[in-house]
Amino acid sequence: MTLVIYIVSALFILLWATMLGAYFLTRHIGLFLFAFVYGLAGLMALMLTHWWPLLLGLVVAWVMRLAGMEPNTSKSPPEKT
Repeated sequence: MTLVIYIVSALFILLWATMLGAYFLTRHIGLFLFAFVYGLAGLMALMLTHWWPLLLGLVVAWVMRLAGMEPNTSKSPPEKT
């Protein structure tokens, strides 16, 4: 079980790095918050070697997604105002 926690934590930390890089390119605050949640959950799971920080991180990210904090992913260019 510990190996599974390490693997999933590594994936969360990879998500953190990817989303933080995307934040620096787009400056979308939702990406920064998602990166913070995934990074914190991954690091806490590594430090505590428990599964509950990963589950808590997924739930918080899901709630943030339902709140509309994820960036627009449409293929059309943004409208100019």
